[in-house]
This record gives sequence, C-alpha cells and structure tokens, in this order.
Amino acid sequence: MHKSVLLEEVIENLNIHEDGIYVDCTLGYGGHSSEILKRIKTGYLYGFDQDDQAIEFSSKRLSAISDCFQIIHANFKDLKKCMDEIGVSKVDGILLDLGFSSPQIDDAERGFSFMKDAHLDMRMDRRQKMSAFDIVNSYNVADLTDIFYRYAEEKFSKVIASAIVKNRPINTTMELVEVIKGCVPKKYFLTRHPERVIFQAIRIEVNHELDYLKEVLPQAVDMLKPNGRMCVITFHSLEDRIVKKFFKCESEIDPLVKGLPNIPLEYRPHIKVVNKKPILPIEEEIKENSRSKSAKLRVIERVD
Repeated sequence: MHKSVLLEEVIENLNIHEDGIYVDCTLGYGGHSSEILKRIKTGYLYGFDQDDQAIEFSSKRLSAISDCFQIIHANFKDLKKCMDEIGVSKVDGILLDLGFSSPQIDDAERGFSFMKDAHLDMRMDRRQKMSAFDIVNSYNVADLTDIFYRYAEEKFSKVIASAIVKNRPINTTMELVEVIKGCVPKKYFLTRHPERVIFQAIRIEVNHELDYLKEVLPQAVDMLKPNGRMCVITFHSLEDRIVKKFFKCESEIDPLVKGLPNIPLEYRPHIKVVNKKPILPIEEEIKENSRSKSAKLRVIERVD
C-alpha cells in the first residue's frame, strides 16, 4: 500500500474545519484525502487525478468514510476551470503532493521504473497520446539534450542524447537503460546512476509536470478564502525552486511601493508563508518509507 508522505504534518497545517471545503489536487490512492474526509462533517472534499486506476481505488476508499466528496478526472492545471463548472469559487484548503504513488512506480506495465522491463510509457493520464516512447524515438539530439540538462542536470546529457538517437528504435525501459549504460563511463554509471535522472527527465517531459505546476499555483492562491491554507509537497529541487520562488514573490510587497506610508490594496501581498523553512520528514518516517527522504512541505495562508 502506498504511504502518504508527511501525512500528519499536512493535516496539521491545513487547519481543517468541520464545515470547510478542501481540494486535494493530487488524489493518488487517497491517503491524504482519507484523513481530510474524516475531519469534515458538513464540509466537502474535491479530489483531482488523471490516473484511472488511482481514481477507482480512491473512490472505494473514500466511500467507506463518507459521501462528502467528489473525484474529478482531470489534471490540476485545470483546477479553476473544473471548480467553476461545479459552482465552487472559494475553498478553505488546497493540497498538492507532487510525488508519484508507489503503485504507479511499482506497476511495470506503466513504464516508470528503470528497474523493471516494460514498454516505454510513463503517462500519468493514459488518455494522453504522447508517451515516453514518442519522446525517446522522435526528439532530435538537441531537444533530448535540453530536457536531460534542464530536468535532470545530467552532465552527460549530450552523450546520452546522441546514443539514444543512434540506437533507435528503443522500445522498452531496459533497452533505454542499456543505451545509457553503454555510453557513459562504467564507474559513473555504477556510482551516479544516470538512468535514474534520465527517466525522471523523460517523465517530467511526458506529463508536463513543471509547466502544469507553474499554472496551478496562482489558480490555487486565487481560490483560497481569507485564512485558507495551501500545502505543497515537492520531491526534487526543480519543483521546490518553482514553489519557493512563487510563494516568496506572492508574500512580499511589490518593490515599487515598498516603504510608502499607505500601500494600495492591489500591491499588498495576498499570502503569508507559514513555515519559513520547509517541513521535512522525521527519521522514523524515512526509515519506514525511503521514498519520503527528499520530500519538502511548504505552507502558505491567504491573508486578505
């Protein structure tokens, strides 16, 4: 069973009210949502997910707790659009857990893992046409180099990209691993495991993860009621950098008017950062779930 990361910390920081309206933008297998649902009596929970398997599982899990929820089969980039369609404009709390659920990684057929042989897929939403296979077999050297460098910060990006293009067609995850293994120094492969970050980069590109994160953050802030909170859990530096920068920008007074005796409303910050430093998992959680090791939780509160 997938273990939700920083579960207690998220529940505590969402500051849940019994009559509140909450949105879990990354429903997954319902770990966080289950605990939210247990704490609302007259409120309501909305869960977003692209993955049909996760939706089916979570629907059963949440139904055993309460019927005060609705699952929306969509990417969180469409948060405001989907919520407008059901007549909800303001909410009390929003959660974004940007990690991948263990069942998705462990299911060889999904093609996320570099340790299990499968067709190159990596789509979170299987209604989507573009998969990892398309990227690996159609992107040119320059484009592959770009995503490997930007999303993986891999120093052998161009070498690996060139080897991929030279060895096409590449159909499976293990074929891709062998190509990477064959084009970098043996010691580097065994100690740095570039296949790990290359798979990450391809997955990010397939699912537009960083672009969609940038799209949802301002929507989420706009939807929060006064004193409403948003919790965001990131798992790698690129995600965390985007979240940290956005929260910093939105929580500070515009430099153009800073220092004025009366700052106009439109220039005042909409949010305050609740935790100046990210909340990290405790040692006990890391021992129980090694995948939580890189997790960081950042929390903001709507102030106007």
